[in-house]
Amino acid sequence: MSRYDTSDDDHQPMVWLRGYPFYAAHFLVLVFVVSMLATTLLLAFNGLSVLELLSFSSERVLKGQVWRIFTYGLVNPPSVLPFVIDMFMIAWFGREVEKFFGRRKFLFLYGCIYFLSPLLLALIGVWKPMQLAGESGAFALFIAFATLYPDVVMLFNILAKWVAVILFGISSLAALAYHDWAALISLWVTVGFAFAFVRYEQGRITLPGIRLPKINLFQKKPELRVVPDLKPQKSSGAKISKEIPIGEIDMLLDKIAESGMSSLTPKERARLDAAREELLKKGR
Repeated sequence: MSRYDTSDDDHQPMVWLRGYPFYAAHFLVLVFVVSMLATTLLLAFNGLSVLELLSFSSERVLKGQVWRIFTYGLVNPPSVLPFVIDMFMIAWFGREVEKFFGRRKFLFLYGCIYFLSPLLLALIGVWKPMQLAGESGAFALFIAFATLYPDVVMLFNILAKWVAVILFGISSLAALAYHDWAALISLWVTVGFAFAFVRYEQGRITLPGIRLPKINLFQKKPELRVVPDLKPQKSSGAKISKEIPIGEIDMLLDKIAESGMSSLTPKERARLDAAREELLKKGR
């Protein structure tokens, strides 16, 4: 189903095991299966304290136990049907998403899905304590798949986009019914991010640009001219009794060169006319 050239290494399997392709999505499934087995052994041999140490708790995280943000997904009790469905979603739909985007973007997508829930719940934990344990991003990978291939026919001839809508609605209602706010928040934030990620990569969502004012640190500052104080001279017939300093004439000429004659004020225009008359008289 990938739209990319299969010769690209990033879209190829990580390894081949006895002729079968092994993708990064399959590696994630392997990690979670091992974590489920470890969780089962800890539960069987009174290792509940270890599992409690790995689970996410907003209260404990805010007190400095930040490792819980990383380890919460490794606590997977042996619940057969939900766990199997989650692993199937990662292995099948995650693999197709990985084929489409490549291994690096797929791992970035899953990494964001994995960490978004605990980070947001830690923030909400300032007001209300939140708990979370177990892998929580499998359904988001299915949403990414359904966003990429909305018209793929699935079970009972239902299109993938409608299956995604139905499952999302049922999951939301179940979390509301049991007042499982952590599960509801995790569901909404991971699904929303997966959908937005795919749409962004497709070019259908663009991030707003931020324009900052340009500051030229090397802009040349205007030079200040020291105009000598000249003694006034009498001028017959001139409207202004004092001879206009050369520096002031230069300043007026510079202003005209930069902004035009219309930029002069009436007073500056009169000064310039008087200076012109003075120069004409001296030339006679």
